[in-house]
Amino acid sequence: MHISELSIKRPVLAIVISLFLILIGLASYDKLTIREYPDIDNPVVSVT
Repeated sequence: MHISELSIKRPVLAIVISLFLILIGLASYDKLTIREYPDIDNPVVSVT
């Protein structure tokens, strides 16, 4: 049985699987750590 056939025959299953994937995606997005301003060492050149 193909995914398209399964989705047509059992639309509730397709909706539940879609919602499950969305919830997993939102939980994963919440756990991402993004630093707004990372520590960057700016190179300095001195001319004497």
